[in-house]
Amino acid sequence: MSRTPGVPTRLLVGSEHACGYLPNRQARSAFMDPGLPMTSALYGRLLDIGFRRSGGYVYRPLCRDCHACQSARIPVARFRPDRSQQRCLQRNADIEVVSARALCDEHFALYRRYLRARHPDGSMDPDDAPAFYEFLGAPWADTLYLEFRTRADGALLAVAVLDRLPHGLSAVYTFFDPAQPHRSLGTCAILREVEITRAMGLPFLYLGYWVPGSPKMDYKRRFRPLEVLGAEGWKGLEAGD
Repeated sequence: MSRTPGVPTRLLVGSEHACGYLPNRQARSAFMDPGLPMTSALYGRLLDIGFRRSGGYVYRPLCRDCHACQSARIPVARFRPDRSQQRCLQRNADIEVVSARALCDEHFALYRRYLRARHPDGSMDPDDAPAFYEFLGAPWADTLYLEFRTRADGALLAVAVLDRLPHGLSAVYTFFDPAQPHRSLGTCAILREVEITRAMGLPFLYLGYWVPGSPKMDYKRRFRPLEVLGAEGWKGLEAGD
């Protein structure tokens, strides 16, 4: 990792494990030393050089023979939904987005239903309550918990967890009702997050890592313009990518 002024670079390297995105690959991460004090402002600078957080731990991929993971963000001022995305918004016009103070048991119940449908092998994310709260929260983060509820009866359809940073919102995790695939709730969540980011006067919505060749991450390239972080900094994703 290149040095960035004002950013500490004391890293701890984790052990190798099976990659969750590409088959027959080994993954490894470098973690910011948890003994270093973390703030939202510092995390924002780290986000811009390829880091993410899981709970309070801040990390970035450091795989031996692979550099597929690329940080991705949407410059929200230039984003316009395509026809498919416009139809998604129309299908979900009955949904309102409200802010919750914190995660709760109702959120955890929805998360478990989502996890069992989307990741039935249990390999991706924690499925017990203490790990759920630890996985999504961070004591130093300015975190938003957005609920997607139907206006008619208040049914909870999705929850988006985002961190508010000086120059954008960073999507931590989104989970939704797996029994309503016709709504495309994951797409709907990102589209509404773009609107919220823009309304807050922030330039970017950070989407985590885009991994070319990974079906799990392929959806991110449908949000154009999309910028990815490479060796020479942030650049727009080409039309053929």
